[in-house]
Amino acid sequence: MSSPPPGAGPAAARDGAVEDLRATVGLQIEDEPLLRAIAGGLAEVETILRDVVKSDVPAVHDAALHLVEAGGKRFRPLFTLLSSQFGPKQGDQVLVAAAAVELVHLATLYHDDVMDEATMRRGAESVNARWDNTVAILTGDFLFAHASRLVADLGTDAARIIAETFGELVTGQMRETVGPGPGDDPVEHYLTVIAQKTGSLIATSGRFGGMMSGAEEDHIQALRRFGDIVGTAFQISDDIIDIASPSDELGKAQGTDLREGVRTLPMLYALADPDTDPRLIELLAGPITEDSLVEEALELLRRSSGLERARVTLSDYASRARSELAALPASPARNACESVADYMVARTH
Repeated sequence: MSSPPPGAGPAAARDGAVEDLRATVGLQIEDEPLLRAIAGGLAEVETILRDVVKSDVPAVHDAALHLVEAGGKRFRPLFTLLSSQFGPKQGDQVLVAAAAVELVHLATLYHDDVMDEATMRRGAESVNARWDNTVAILTGDFLFAHASRLVADLGTDAARIIAETFGELVTGQMRETVGPGPGDDPVEHYLTVIAQKTGSLIATSGRFGGMMSGAEEDHIQALRRFGDIVGTAFQISDDIIDIASPSDELGKAQGTDLREGVRTLPMLYALADPDTDPRLIELLAGPITEDSLVEEALELLRRSSGLERARVTLSDYASRARSELAALPASPARNACESVADYMVARTH
């Protein structure tokens, strides 16, 4: 998230947080009391995050605080707070749960940067680049430990759920690292990977929000399913945007996945189509390092069936997400969730 200007008070910080969420995930909240509740909750979560990562060891403190201060969408705590609106209790447990899921997310980013050999994260130098891989891995472990400590105070059910989520995250990463096996459908393998790597934690965010606020069980499960679907869909939309959007709209270089040799959904669909240009198949055989070849591959992908098929899949996920929300009572919070589902599709056109 962007930082408020120097001297700005809590209200300015809260308003800035919500504006960032509108810009990055399409969140629309028309109800003023809900807007104040979510913005205030996000400000409280920021305080918890900064308090939790404090350490008497300067190296640990600096590395742990590095990504917290770099900001980010904070979509997982946002969804936890939104989900809590479907229950009668709004209290500290909701805030703790929201902070815990963000800590888990941050921990995975530290580990991802090591595996991807990344040098930048959220516009700042990555920890593995600023310090080294060992520091980045240990810092990720440090955040996982503190997330577990927070969740332990929420009860045994919450502790079991976060442990299961850890398992999903690791399994998804392992699936991605190993790749599809003989006879596996590459598209199904990829969708499973992103459901585990991205969808699982957002699903837990919704589940925690419902649980900690005392929501009805069928509403908790609807929030869990919505989170799982919408998390997967956000990755698909990112895949599409990386190919379809100009660099000035992306705010970064196009074709990041092509440069890293990562086969995303539009690419997998293109590779599965017998009518795909052979030159594109040749280019997708591995990482592309030359800018001119990246541009060529992007142009071929835009003309391929893969991009349109990915958009159809994204629309299907968005429709499924909205159908899960139908199980929830009509409210400003449900409307806000619907706005996120709609945005996923709109941002790719």
